[in-house]
Amino acid sequence: MKGNKAYWDQRYQEKKLGWDIGSISTPLKEYIDQLLRKDLKILVPGAGNGYEVGYLHKQGFGAVYALDISEKPLAGFQERHPDFPKDKLLVSDFFELKHSGFDLILEQTFFCALLPRDRERYVIKMHQLLTEGGILAGLFFDFPLTEQGPPFGGDTAMYRALFAPYFHIRRLERAYNSIPPRQGTELFFIFEKKSD
Repeated sequence: MKGNKAYWDQRYQEKKLGWDIGSISTPLKEYIDQLLRKDLKILVPGAGNGYEVGYLHKQGFGAVYALDISEKPLAGFQERHPDFPKDKLLVSDFFELKHSGFDLILEQTFFCALLPRDRERYVIKMHQLLTEGGILAGLFFDFPLTEQGPPFGGDTAMYRALFAPYFHIRRLERAYNSIPPRQGTELFFIFEKKSD
């Protein structure tokens, strides 16, 4: 079934990684570059090959966690980054993650890889994982929601409706610095957790 562990294991095994651009995306790199606190506890869910995680680690962020439902990409990440702490590589279903207290969660192709029926659960889980005033930031795809996927699409109005009950919408706008193949199809956002 789409979205379960076996599905993602097979995608990595067969190298069917159409979402994998081979490096950190420009919008996330530029966002990370302006972060001042290196002590932030950061989660990258659906981390895959972990380009954002590797970049954060290289920049001196010491409390970065990579989460993926498949151990395959995280094993590859560990080979490429042998100095990265093994205890911060989390193989788990996102919805079953027991960690919490994150100051920042970075979104990169994870939300739109989930089955649309799980989107509200995603919002609630993100709210639970973040500290008071914590930030969820990253990229959403901006194209019509389809039955085919992943990725499954979405648009500004849908994202606002889903997230506004739980988050202050600080930014939600067209990404100006997407890589060429994704120009015009990405929204950059910064959402701040509302009080419980």
